[in-house]
Amino acid sequence: MGRVIGRMLLQAVGTVLVATLAIFLLLRVLPGDAATVALGVNATPDALAQWRVQHGTDRPLLTQYGTWLGGLLTGQFGHSFVTGRDLTPLILDRVQVTLILVGLGMLIALLIAIPLGTLAAVKNRSPVGTLISSVSQVGVAVPAFLLGLLLISFFAVRLGLLPSGGWIPPAFNFGEFIRRVALPALTLGLVQAAILTRYVRAAVVDQLNQDYLRTARAVGNRKWQALWRHGLRNAAIPILTVAGIQIATLLIGAVVVERVFVVPGLGSMLVDAVANRDLQAVQGIVMMLVLLVVAINLLTELAYAAIDPRIRVAQ
Repeated sequence: MGRVIGRMLLQAVGTVLVATLAIFLLLRVLPGDAATVALGVNATPDALAQWRVQHGTDRPLLTQYGTWLGGLLTGQFGHSFVTGRDLTPLILDRVQVTLILVGLGMLIALLIAIPLGTLAAVKNRSPVGTLISSVSQVGVAVPAFLLGLLLISFFAVRLGLLPSGGWIPPAFNFGEFIRRVALPALTLGLVQAAILTRYVRAAVVDQLNQDYLRTARAVGNRKWQALWRHGLRNAAIPILTVAGIQIATLLIGAVVVERVFVVPGLGSMLVDAVANRDLQAVQGIVMMLVLLVVAINLLTELAYAAIDPRIRVAQ
């Protein structure tokens, strides 16, 4: 198991290093001058030259990359080209908000998708299974921003039960935090639940057709008993794969939901940085998203090995 973890960590480190180089180079080939964006088109040549020296953009690209990479290794994301503020505390503060929102959204999705997907598989050719499959298909087609607006219209505007947006840290006022996070988390959760329900159904149907489950039923187990004792663990592997991908997708998809519900997360910060052409901030935010995605993939692979011993042996 130690060898498997070591190999996974090396792969993750290699992925991060490649990502740093790709992000740095891609942002450098964008048209426009960071100094002109920061100081304005009316800035004098001397002021522009001084700004470039101050922020190091006059140095060779390799030197700039080395400086940025060295800062990342010490946990520093640099300073904003537009405001001059240290990006590290800003990004760390925003990423907490996004992780809370994504975590709650994924929890809601799993709580809905696993029982409904399993029920749809067991009742595959019955009206119940057909209904669940049809509703999940419709849910997949609904954009997150549209669902968010519908929830605001119903729960906030019409019923007045929940606020339409804003954010309160859980440590400040937990009750108000729950009220404000409910709609954005539900928006993310319902969209992902529709997708996951279909994958759970497919994975469980595949296991129901396996010989070992037929054997389990032949020795006296009912369908639900055989599935609970033997089938769900095997079905968990493809479900974990999709769940890991969906969590990574949620990190990016949360951008739209954060804007709809005025949540100060990493996604809304990225949109503002792009609008202001703050390349240093964009660079840091995208790097944080890459780190999160790599960490999610690493945890998913470790979960594979923990659930199925055959994977540990194969690796």
